[in-house]
Amino acid sequence: MPRISRLEREQVEAESQAIYDHYLKVRGNVPNMFRTMAHRPEIFRTMIAHFRAVMETGTIPVKLKELVIVRVSQLNTCEY
Repeated sequence: MPRISRLEREQVEAESQAIYDHYLKVRGNVPNMFRTMAHRPEIFRTMIAHFRAVMETGTIPVKLKELVIVRVSQLNTCEY
């Protein structure tokens, strides 16, 4: 059981709900990391901006970036 709860869409402010809506539309879910960070909206917005800059720009395909994330998580014995 996580120490910090994962917020549902209905539990977050309007600006964060818009972020949730985006990921629900694009991915079909809101990553647990995002749902946890939503406890601090100002940090959540900054993290989302960083995430989008890394994942949604550049020449490396998103699928390859995701594979790297999963592999690094495995190497560090982290759940992803």
